[in-house]
Amino acid sequence: MTVKDLVKRWEDEAYGDLTKEAYQVNLSLEDAAKLDALSEMYPKRTKEQLITELLSAALSELESSFPYIAGAKVISQDEMGDPMFEDVGPTPAFINLTKKHLAKLRAGSSN
Repeated sequence: MTVKDLVKRWEDEAYGDLTKEAYQVNLSLEDAAKLDALSEMYPKRTKEQLITELLSAALSELESSFPYIAGAKVISQDEMGDPMFEDVGPTPAFINLTKKHLAKLRAGSSN
């Protein structure tokens, strides 16, 4: 999801699994003013929902912005028969660590 997709989502009702853990952050005055503006523009969304969805979109964009770094290992071939090399950049590490932490969060929420 991109930040651009959020406006559409805010007009619909978005739901998802939430952690039991709360995260407290202090915003800059400028960011707080922007959050207040969004809250006024989209009154069906709480400030917490806006922050959650903005953070989700930012993390998604961050993940897609990680550079692809070709390793030495061929993992596949493309439609032209050219080799496709494993990604040894930050993306695989991020995905694996995300899966690890997601499993921990899910295990903790089932208690």
